[in-house]
Amino acid sequence: MLLATCFLLLLKIMSLTLANKITVCRILLVPFFIAALLCYSPANDHLRFVALGIFMFAVISDIIDGYIARTRNQKTKAGAILDPLADKILLISAFVCIYKMGVLLPVFQFPIWLVVVVISRDVILLLGAVVIYFVKGDFPIEPTVWGKANTFFQASSVVGILLQWTFTFVFWYITLALTVISAIDYIRGGIKIINDGVNKSL
Repeated sequence: MLLATCFLLLLKIMSLTLANKITVCRILLVPFFIAALLCYSPANDHLRFVALGIFMFAVISDIIDGYIARTRNQKTKAGAILDPLADKILLISAFVCIYKMGVLLPVFQFPIWLVVVVISRDVILLLGAVVIYFVKGDFPIEPTVWGKANTFFQASSVVGILLQWTFTFVFWYITLALTVISAIDYIRGGIKIINDGVNKSL
């Protein structure tokens, strides 16, 4: 039964576009990334760099699947959902696990306020996305400049922590500002989409 389920899942993955397959691979990498972080200790400092390698591979593959989707006309509904979901799973996992590593890191760790703000934003946007999907039957929100900039600096903060760059705190404050700004921007856009959907149904 388990083998049959795995086989059917494999067939479904194989039927996806190339961009979607890359996105699925990114999601499948997350458990290995989490394991590397949670198994970290000063005696196993190499795991910090293993986690960094997995993280950078995921970031680069994100750029590649986006490029493929645009240039090969492979934009799909599945991709519109899976791509941001893959980003959120990876980044939330990174912030939570790195914070949990705490004082085990050689120099410094994520401040709790940054972790709370980042996770709160994503939870709010996820709930908003669910509401929009029920109202519209679709998910028409596209990534904004603020959202892309926020993702970049969140990823930069993770890289900076894993490499223990002393100036990483600069990324934290930029991430904080962009997290708040992008959240407000997405919420405004979401409310407009919901209102338009409600008005059309009246």
